[in-house]
Order: sequence, then structure tokens, then C-alpha cells
Amino acid sequence: MPKKLSDIQKLEILESFKEGSEIAQIAKKYNFSNATIVRQLKKMMGDDGYDNFKKKNLSDNLNVLENPPITSSKVESENIFFEVIPLTEGVELNSQKDLSSRPIKDFEFPNTVYMIVDKGIELETKLLKEYPEWQFLPKDDLNRKTIQVYFDLKNAKRDCNKEQKVIKVPNTDVFKIVSPILLSRGITRIITEDQLIAL
Repeated sequence: MPKKLSDIQKLEILESFKEGSEIAQIAKKYNFSNATIVRQLKKMMGDDGYDNFKKKNLSDNLNVLENPPITSSKVESENIFFEVIPLTEGVELNSQKDLSSRPIKDFEFPNTVYMIVDKGIELETKLLKEYPEWQFLPKDDLNRKTIQVYFDLKNAKRDCNKEQKVIKVPNTDVFKIVSPILLSRGITRIITEDQLIAL
């Protein structure tokens, strides 16, 4: 059994789940426990996003069970027409929740993180589309400006080039404090190794 899911596997698991695959099916395919798959999905979608997606699927499935599709032959033979009323209770129709990102107010950063800055200590920003693991997001989201934080110093040093340097952020509450400033600069997302955080 692999010790860790690759980025490609994480993306495949998220896509399979969103397409309706059961947790047990996904776990069997990748040879991981159900708990590991659920934990990984919650990391990518956030706890609320995962729970809301599960509730929506349950609501859709109940709708199908209570109002099974009618074949044309059956309609023709019985000459019956009736209106099927969709189940909408508990489903948010006016605004679609971003299942991929977690609000910064709900995210608990570790005590210390690391960032890559240029020689003038300016933040290195990237567009979300520059991260292959987030390519499944809608086009509008891919054009969002982001900053990246690292929980592991080795990973930060690995991504740092000669024109940059790694800085330590010892008080991670600073991200919540300065989020209005980041938003004013057009930065709307913070990226970690496996999370997308909405400011």
C-alpha cells in the first residue's frame, strides 16, 4: 500500500467523487482505507464543502428514487403526463458553494509557515492556473491571484530559485489580519501543499 497519495491521485479521487463514485469504490481502486479517502476529500473540499456535496447527492438520489424517469414507450402506452417536482429543500440554488476552497476564518494554520519572496522581500504571486493540481477549477477561478505558504521548510527551499529567498512566518494569525490588504491587491487565495484557502 502506498504511503502517500500523489497529486495526480488526489485530483483523480476528487473528480471520481464529484462524478458520483462511492467512497468504498474509490478506496478499493487506490488501495487506501475509506477513512483516508474521506480525510483527503475533506482536505481538498473543506469539511463544509464535503458535507454539503454529500447532502446534495443524497437529495438528488432521493429525487430519482421518488420520481423515477418515465420511458417514452410507457408514456405512449399509458398516455399519462404529469409534472415532476424536484426536491429543493436544503439545496442552495442562488449561490453555488466553492467546494474546492476553505474560508480563511475556518482554516487553522500551523504555528509556523514559510513563504518565498523576492530579494526585495516582495510577495511572490501566481495565478491559480499555474498550479497543475488545481486545473479542474472553472476558468474564472484559474485567473485568481494567489500566494503560497509552506508548512515544510524543505519544500519551500526546493521551490526557491536563486533570485528568491525563503522567509519564516512565526505568527500565522497575520494572514487573517492582513487579508483585507491582500484582497485590495487582488490576491484572493492562499495555497498550501494540499489546500486552497479563500480570503
